[in-house]
Amino acid sequence: MEKLSGFVAERFWLQLVLSVLCASAVIMLISPGESPAAVLLRVAVSSVGGVIVLVGVRRRERRAVGGSTANVLSLDRKLRTGEVPTEPGERRAMRDLVEQRLHRTRHRVTATVFLVLLCASVVVMTAVTSGLRGAVGITLFLVIFVGWLIGNGSVQDRRLRRMRDALGTSGTQREPGLSDER
Repeated sequence: MEKLSGFVAERFWLQLVLSVLCASAVIMLISPGESPAAVLLRVAVSSVGGVIVLVGVRRRERRAVGGSTANVLSLDRKLRTGEVPTEPGERRAMRDLVEQRLHRTRHRVTATVFLVLLCASVVVMTAVTSGLRGAVGITLFLVIFVGWLIGNGSVQDRRLRRMRDALGTSGTQREPGLSDER
């Protein structure tokens, strides 16, 4: 499974194709009357904004670690397993990556509350316009999706905080042997 995950993580286009296909399948299950080509096209077009955001995030992470996508993936793998880097350069890159991700997720509770309210309004609007079948389908999907999102977000946040603590980066602490220059 780790090899498959690494393979997909290295190929952004594959992530995009798989996410568009999965989203299209969910939409076709909820609204079975639509043509598959129309659903696929609509999902692909509406994914453009997300692709732009993800490309920007990847670019900033590569800059933070001072290397390539392979460096980011290597540090991400160590972050997932909880392995603290020993080499000073790699520790510095991990520290920068962790701090960047923690900074990026600082408003996650507010965003989650907004997402839950948004999903509740989607369920209500679907119930009003689409009937019981559509409302039940979208409710099940959104409960599973938001539940997974909250659970996964909590796991990622704990990993980042544990790694920050393991690296000894509370903002003012310095790693022994490192110069003050960055």
